Amino acid sequence: MRDEQTEYQKQRVTTLGLNPASVAAHERYTEQFQFNFPLLSDPEREAARAYHVLKSDGRGIQRTVYLVGTDGLVLFGQRGAPPVDTILAALG
Repeated sequence: MRDEQTEYQKQRVTTLGLNPASVAAHERYTEQFQFNFPLLSDPEREAARAYHVLKSDGRGIQRTVYLVGTDGLVLFGQRGAPPVDTILAALG
């Protein structure tokens, strides 16, 4: 996601990362990997649960990409790391 930000920005797509780590841990992780998008902390895994991305152990998170429209509707969803062209094709 970090390396594709130029393509997302051209299409006016905002990238957000989500995981259960603390805000302090996210700050260290962002610096270490030079992320150019925000990471959101979900320690209670409420958002992860709502988006059905919890692993079967109920703790881990399955990497999943969602594209959500400005109206809140999910336009695209896929586990793993789909190519940027695949994601942006959902914009129509």
